[in-house]
Amino acid sequence: MKIICIGRNYVAHARELNNEVPDKPVFFMKPDSALVTANRPFFYPEFSNDVHHELEVVIRINRLGRSIEERYADRYYSELALGVDFTARDLQAEQKKTGLPWEIAKGFDYSAPISEFFPVKKYGDIHKLSFRLDLNGKTVQDGNTSLMIFSFEKIIAYVSRFMTLKTGDLIFTGTPAGVGPVAINDRLEAYLEGDKLLDFPVK
Repeated sequence: MKIICIGRNYVAHARELNNEVPDKPVFFMKPDSALVTANRPFFYPEFSNDVHHELEVVIRINRLGRSIEERYADRYYSELALGVDFTARDLQAEQKKTGLPWEIAKGFDYSAPISEFFPVKKYGDIHKLSFRLDLNGKTVQDGNTSLMIFSFEKIIAYVSRFMTLKTGDLIFTGTPAGVGPVAINDRLEAYLEGDKLLDFPVK
């Protein structure tokens, strides 16, 4: 099972980090050891002093596919969830300076808390989904999938050009603006179309 993450998929987020807005999807990967389920706590890693939250809509691949055409891509997922891409921003900055990969900043253990999955059909138009993250009761990220630069289908078509997508693979589809640091004893709550899907502490 692969965890594929799309970077810079919302214009405002790309700009808040002073990154260029991409003309094609940017993606990286996390190992399955990054997953945290069932609202278990996120344990702050000892090797970072600046871990940031990035809330994302996550889709789960439901069939094997390679070089998938965009017009057929909606057949390759039928469930979605919310997930948090925790990022050790200090380590990421060091890697960027030297042009090295980001894995130590993005793929560390427990860096991908994820909610239960729900059928796509529950939500009507999934290309207009509202989602938000509250940190200690205050909304810090407020996004809508209508603002994605690359749709779910474009992402699937692009990624599958380079690697086979398998049943159970997860795609974190990008974060809206408002990313920021978390601290021990914080509480994160995430909502999709008003439904609370995540609620967990930082330990």
